Amino acid sequence: SMLSPLDYILWAIGILAPLYVCGHAVVRGHFHRYVALNLFMPASALLSAGRFVVFDRYGFTSLEYLYFYYYSDCLLTILLYFSILDHYQQVFSETGVARYIRIGAILLLASTAAISFQIVRDSLDHLTGRFVVELSRNLYFVGLVLTYLLWFGVMKLKESRTRLVQLVLAMGVSFAGFSALYAFRLMYAGLGIVTFLTSVMGSFLPLAWAYTFTRIPEEARLVPAWVALGSRR
Repeated sequence: SMLSPLDYILWAIGILAPLYVCGHAVVRGHFHRYVALNLFMPASALLSAGRFVVFDRYGFTSLEYLYFYYYSDCLLTILLYFSILDHYQQVFSETGVARYIRIGAILLLASTAAISFQIVRDSLDHLTGRFVVELSRNLYFVGLVLTYLLWFGVMKLKESRTRLVQLVLAMGVSFAGFSALYAFRLMYAGLGIVTFLTSVMGSFLPLAWAYTFTRIPEEARLVPAWVALGSRR
């Protein structure tokens, strides 16, 4: 299949925006504050470039591209999962429960992998490939739930750090979009609009984070009335 100019633009964004986020973190000296996020970003850029190379050589409908896409997607989802944990620790750092959250989340990740394996263990053909697809799908759902629980914590604790709030919001939108698209992609893999929307969602998170780090200073705080509104019963 041939790519349209818009496809090339989205693919370029998927490679360049993550590199910008990571480079910005290094230059501005806040890499250590968002370690998991800044490990996810270059991995995302590298794997997006890898997908383009595999597509260019074998095409969208090839088994090579299919396997590379799902394996890279699984790896990126796991890295994004640890970015969620990073944000949990920042939000709950003053409550004394950050350590328990980290342990619980790692156990949840292991349980998700075990459940995913149980679902596909009777499949004799391409067991590893099926496991990766099932694990990615389940991690999208778990990530979505964890992100919205994190958002609930942000509201209850009246978190006012604008940058942190916007990073969490962007993750929530991304997980929600990918969770919906993942189901459609498995059912209608050949549908052009699904492929296009997947590319759009893949560009959303690095663009949203690039905007947040560029436009929102670390010291920026939300208006107290806005935060209070979110905590009303």
